Amino acid sequence: MSFEIVNPESLGVPSGWNHALVAPAGGRMLFVAGQTAVGPNGRIEATSFVDQWEQALANVLIVVRTSGGTPEDIGRLTIYVTDLAAYLESRKEIGVVYRDLMGRHYPAMALVEVKRLVDDGALIEIEATAVLS
Repeated sequence: MSFEIVNPESLGVPSGWNHALVAPAGGRMLFVAGQTAVGPNGRIEATSFVDQWEQALANVLIVVRTSGGTPEDIGRLTIYVTDLAAYLESRKEIGVVYRDLMGRHYPAMALVEVKRLVDDGALIEIEATAVLS
């Protein structure tokens, strides 16, 4: 999927994300439910913020790939964290993991700090919207 990137100059230059992406006509929309760091056993075993980030993003990509897509088909990520300070402290490591899984594709993103997530022990939940050919 080839998105048109939209970054208005008046909003400044984003780093590690884009303000908007326009999908080409005719694509199929994929809405990926929020994914936490739940593993194949149905439990969250990772305790560190970065390890949970990696598993949650990997889980999003499993859904996208199973649907016939690639990371480049993702147009939007919404990331929920229970500890904004932990996210900010881990940005460098998160960036490395992100590039390992997503490459240099940066969709529109939102990051929201929440009080709690449904899965016990979850520090991060990521949902996605993709457009498949």
